[in-house]
Formats: sequence, structure tokens, C-alpha cells
Amino acid sequence: MSVLSTVVFADISGSTSLYETLGNERATEAVTQVTQWISDTIEAHAGRVVKKLGDGVLCVFGDAASAVTATTHMLRQHQARLDRWPQPLRMDIRVGVASGEVVDVDGDCYGDAVNVASRLCERAGPAEIWATETAVLLAGAAADVWYRKLGLMEIRGKAELQMLYQVEWRENEEPDSLTMQAALVSSFAPADSILGQIQFSWHGVDMSFTSSDAPVHVGRATHAQLCINDPRVSRLHARIDWRNSGFVLTDMSSFGTWVRFDGSDSPVRLRRDACILHGTGQIALGVPFTESSAPVMNFQVSGTSVHLG
Repeated sequence: MSVLSTVVFADISGSTSLYETLGNERATEAVTQVTQWISDTIEAHAGRVVKKLGDGVLCVFGDAASAVTATTHMLRQHQARLDRWPQPLRMDIRVGVASGEVVDVDGDCYGDAVNVASRLCERAGPAEIWATETAVLLAGAAADVWYRKLGLMEIRGKAELQMLYQVEWRENEEPDSLTMQAALVSSFAPADSILGQIQFSWHGVDMSFTSSDAPVHVGRATHAQLCINDPRVSRLHARIDWRNSGFVLTDMSSFGTWVRFDGSDSPVRLRRDACILHGTGQIALGVPFTESSAPVMNFQVSGTSVHLG
């Protein structure tokens, strides 16, 4: 019998490098402690831990609101814990949340929501919670929780593009580009009065976007607003958001993104990380600038109020 549930998949981001740094024994102990802490936190918020999968935990909640509350509380607590940990032991947690019909078989669970939650967890960056539109709608208003619209994205195994949201858990985040779940999902959009514009040039093609166009997706997929047809570029390689009156580039790729600002000799390497785009510069996708044939876009930002330095 299937039951409407909300599935949470949480795993540890960067555990592979942890094994390289600490060795198998110490890394296994550290990862086990964190996955057990994740499990305890989920159960403390009325969730059921279905199983642990190496450095990940699969959980099910009876309602979406509890799932959102549990995951935001978990990341806030984990951030406080990280501040006390030595650098080699620091591990980020990333989370995927999806609601739908779930079938329980001998304690395990199956269903589309399970697969989608796993996919969202894979796509989320460190310390990010990604959720489906259904989960966000079902969660309703939650204290100190904001939602950022990520836009329509392709999910492996799904025929149609899915509208996705990021659950913002940081309490000091300025909500100028976020919205509380007090309105219908159709009203989820940046409410920023300061407009900015960003222009990209790629192989003789110029494209411009304003803050109201965000998020803008860059990748090999045909539905990406900036479609870069190069095998070294991931299908959805990067995302450009409008946050706090500035454009933010987030790498979502398999091999990384490099940003070089005009006037600077040192490129910024992004690996599931983000940086603010300002002024003019270039973006290399999949391979660094040192590769002579690297796919490189030029960018120019105007009209933002980001202050640097």
C-alpha cells in the first residue's frame, strides 16, 4: 500500500577527500559518527531512518513540514559543530527532499519520491537543501525558513523538467531574493528592487540577462539558457542566481568551473562552490584556462550594488 510521504536523503559532501587525508580507519570512524548524528537528528524530529548507505542516510517523514524543519535544524546545528572541528575533519552535509507516494516493503521504501530525493541530494552543493515543488507546497509556512527558486531542471529518470527550490536555512541570510512560504508557489520570485544586468559572449554570440531572469543555467543541455555544446561541459554545469543585489555563479558540474576577473592573475576555481561575478572577466567550463582549447565565456556585469574589498 502506498502512502503520501516526504523522503529525505542526506549525505556527506567531500567524504572521498577525507579518506585521502585521514586514511581509511580514521575517515570511516568520522563518517560513521556524522551519519549516526544525522540519524539521531532525524528521529528526534519524528522522522524514520530507513537505512544508512555508506556516507548517506535515507529517511521518511509523514509530513513535509516536519521534513523541512528537521533538515534546516540539522544544517544549522551541523554548522555550529563545524566551527569547533579541526579543518581536516570538517564535512559538509547536503540534502534532497521530495514528496510523493511511497511503498513500504519489509522496512525499506520504494517510489518515485525516493529516487528524486536521491537525485536532488547528488545535485545539491555542500550545505544545501534542494526540494521539489510538491514538497515546498506541502510544507507550508515554517519558522525561519526561506525558499529560493532554482527554476526548471532536468532530473535523471524523469521525462519532464521539474521545478526545484533551495531551502535556505542560514538565519543571517538577507531575504531580498528569497520568499517565505506564505504565498502560492507561483509567487515565488525575487523581490529585489535593484536591477542588475549580466552579458555573456561565446563564439560570437552575445546574450544578456537581468536580475529578473535569474536563475540562469549554463550547460550542454538544450534547455539551458546558456547552451554550450562542448563535451567537457556538464549537462547542467553552473547556475547564476541574483542574491543580495549581485550575480552569484554556482558550479554544479563534474569537473569544475574557473573564473578569471580582468585585472587579476589568479583564477578562482569553483568545485561545487560559488562566487560573486563583478566587473568583466572570463569563465572556463570543465577545464582550466591553461588548456588552450578550453570552452571560455566572457562576461560583463553592470547595475549591481555589490561592494567588494
